[in-house]
Amino acid sequence: MGGGGALELGALQRRLAAFAAAREWQPFHTPKNLAAALSVEASELVEIFQWLTPEESARVMDSPGTAGRVQDEVADVLAYLLQFCDVLGIDVLAALSAKIDRNERRFPVPGERGGGAPDEGDCHSPE
Repeated sequence: MGGGGALELGALQRRLAAFAAAREWQPFHTPKNLAAALSVEASELVEIFQWLTPEESARVMDSPGTAGRVQDEVADVLAYLLQFCDVLGIDVLAALSAKIDRNERRFPVPGERGGGAPDEGDCHSPE
């Protein structure tokens, strides 16, 4: 994102909103529809990696064609996420920061302030 991440993120959200408004798409950009679109685009990103070995997946950006597909799907996922947040009035950076804060408390570094194994059900990801 460059140096002024938050400002650039807001500018991108405004560009996305203007793009949708110019095409009169706002009636379709409901939270439900945007969440579904986000899921579809994330699935398209997963599809690129579906049958790759771990080693092949680590080298996916080495091929210009595949790298372009990955970048396009990442852009689609981010675009729908930003539109979703805009429609619901969510400050995406504040939400992420708060989530990281919660995860730092939930998953302390081993050896620090009682850190150790995560609670039952928290083994796979800091969701």
